Amino acid sequence: MKAQFKTLVAALAILFASAMLPAAAQYNNFNPTKEAVQEDKLLQQLKEGDRLSGRISIPDAKAASLIQPQGQSWRDFHQNKLPTIGGVVLLGMLGALVLFFLVRGRIKIDHGFSGKTITRFASLDRFAHWITAGCFIILALSGLNVSFGRMVILPLFGPETFATISGYGKLAHNYLAFPFMAGVVLMFLLWVKDNIPNKIDLEWIKQGGGIFAKGMHPPAERFNAGQKVVFWIVITGGAVMSVSGWFLLFPYQAPDGVASLQLMTTVHAVLAVAFVAAMLAHAYIGSIGMEGAFDAMGTGEVDLNWAKEHHALWVAEEEAKARSVPRNSVPAE
Repeated sequence: MKAQFKTLVAALAILFASAMLPAAAQYNNFNPTKEAVQEDKLLQQLKEGDRLSGRISIPDAKAASLIQPQGQSWRDFHQNKLPTIGGVVLLGMLGALVLFFLVRGRIKIDHGFSGKTITRFASLDRFAHWITAGCFIILALSGLNVSFGRMVILPLFGPETFATISGYGKLAHNYLAFPFMAGVVLMFLLWVKDNIPNKIDLEWIKQGGGIFAKGMHPPAERFNAGQKVVFWIVITGGAVMSVSGWFLLFPYQAPDGVASLQLMTTVHAVLAVAFVAAMLAHAYIGSIGMEGAFDAMGTGEVDLNWAKEHHALWVAEEEAKARSVPRNSVPAE
């Protein structure tokens, strides 16, 4: 009886194992590339803005998102299209500046240095400029490393150096964003009253600012039309960069979660490339491109002949102010 029972148990075990083998084989041979589970097929069923969500037990509903198809387009843009477009824009600007220098040369002071100077910018003006410019240079370099570092720095210096540069660059980018924002606000408060466009600027633009032809310097106020353009690029560009960068620093404050962060990173990156290109032109004119220009933000004092050639109306206004103040005037007690 005991032998018959053992035989029955063995037969049932064999029968059960035989039934489970096909199921096990089917499970072990699972093919994730079959048509029924292809990712492309799944994504094609999603409309623009749709998401695949699961079930969660925490209050944050955004955590339920499993697939957000727009992320693929976002990744493709930042990894492929942005480096290409950015490279063309930045190298194109550098090429244009080199070509301009070769054709036009350095813009000289027509009548040479007079030996007399006039105060162009006070200490506070120069502080606002240099704190903003200094932060911008580091922000630009660390930001460009995100898009171009893997293509330029990594092959040249190796992974360890690239990792170190990227790590310190991230810290610098995050913390220097705050003095940059403060500098933009300070420049706005100091210079906005002198950067309102007017009819004089139209005439300056018609004559090309005297940049392309020697000996032609259209009259300008404290800031000419070109400088006003740079000012508003810095103010508006700095404001948009600051707002978008703020949400990248504090992503949980973004109004629409991942979707808004993708928009912010795209705006931040595209504007950064345009911003850097514009500042390259500004830095060129303010340094090697124009004789005597750097002194304005270097010492704050510019040569009188330079000032009369490039900002004649402003010089006349300053000289009128000086004449209206008696030299031997004594403050009332």
